[in-house]
Formats: sequence, C-alpha cells, structure tokens
Amino acid sequence: MRSGGARRKTVATAALGLLLVTLTACGGGPPRSGTAPGDRAAGDGGGAGPARESADPTRVPGIGDRFQKLIPAASRQVVAVYGDGPDSADSTVVLYTKEGTAWHRVRDWAAHNGRKGWATEHREDDKRSPVGVFTLSDAGGVLPDPSPGGLPYTRSESFAAPRWWAKPYWHDFDYVIAVDYNRVKGTPPNDPTRPQGAAKGGSIWLHMDHGSGTSACVSLSRAGMEYLLRTLDPGKRPVVVMGDRAELAA
Repeated sequence: MRSGGARRKTVATAALGLLLVTLTACGGGPPRSGTAPGDRAAGDGGGAGPARESADPTRVPGIGDRFQKLIPAASRQVVAVYGDGPDSADSTVVLYTKEGTAWHRVRDWAAHNGRKGWATEHREDDKRSPVGVFTLSDAGGVLPDPSPGGLPYTRSESFAAPRWWAKPYWHDFDYVIAVDYNRVKGTPPNDPTRPQGAAKGGSIWLHMDHGSGTSACVSLSRAGMEYLLRTLDPGKRPVVVMGDRAELAA
C-alpha cells in the first residue's frame, strides 16, 4: 500500500519571469544528435559494467563508499543515474528497490544528462549535471498525473516548454520529477526558490528526453517517466544517486 498525503492537483498560473527562471536549468536549443532512450526490464541484457552487477546485494551496484553512506538508511528506492563519462551527455538510469537488506534492479533506461557532462560543484549555466545523492519528493508536468497516490504532483501549463524552442524540446516537461538540489522540498518542481543562492543553480529535474544532452537535468523516455511516476512511493523515501560512473564508484 502506498503512503503519501493529499495530492496537489491545482493548475497554477505562473508569471513569465517564474517560467523563465525555472526552465533555465533544462533550457532548449538546437537539437543535437542522439539516440532515443530505450525501456528495459531487469535481466534483458540492457546496461553494462558496474550498474549491472554487485558482489554485495546490500549495496547499490557501482556506488562506492562515499556515496553509499549518503543513501538514507530509510530509503527503499534508488534511482541511479550512471553517466558514461565526466564530459559525456549519455547515461543510464536504473531503478533499484530494497527488499529486506538486499537491493534489486527493477528496470533501466538509456538517458541523457548535462550536455557537458557532470560537475561535483555545479554552477548556474555550466551545462553539467550535479553529482550527488538527492531526495525525490515532488513531481509535476503539463500532463495529468499518471499515478495518483505517488509523489505529490502539480499539473500546470506553466511547465510547458516555450514554443520558440526547437520542436524536439516541446514535450520535455510533460512529466517532471524534481531532484532536491538547491530547492525547497514540498513545493512544485517549478518553484524558483534556491536556498543556497542562485549561483549554485537549480531546477534540476528528471524529465522527458529529446534525444540529446540537457542544460543540467536528466532525461529519459516518456515510458520511463511514467514508470517512475507510477512506482516511486513517498513512503519508501526515494532518492536519486547521480554522476559519472568513475565518480560514483570512487
């Protein structure tokens, strides 16, 4: 049985300034070459390397001591984002769930991160995704919530990408899940408040993919986003662990 409180179902009206500030982190631009993300069930041969195997089932695969210790003891769902390299925009998203003391791989998707790769000290507009362990507490988007009872969800047209962006980007924010990096938990993903200051960037989301790197977010297929929205349970304290493979394993 899922836990969770009342759902946010109101459609907010946002000022243009709020919209522009929020969308900066994952802003549009000329489409770049890239592959469409796939949707793979665990055990079908998708993924590679440390993301697929672990000698110790009590540990999330491919995650070294430094980040393993940052996963809250109460967390029973981990979305791991394994970047191909520190300067690569390509990555793999894997959902793990914890049963007893063991982590189990549930599903994985090809994905994209910041077009310039990753940053251990993310700064506004550096085109890199922040490395770290962050909670996942709020979701939203243009489309209706695909799974009432999951993460609190704010549906709003204010999430829509501007139509002056390239067409492949128009549906990026049909579904989004806020990464709790420099934001206030319990607010809609497009709330622009940045407690650590604007220079550290913000509005880091999981959102729908357009086939290439982002400005700082992580993007995956619509099917992947719908699966996460249906599966992530506030009662299981979901977190995202994200970074390039070498950094995560260190």
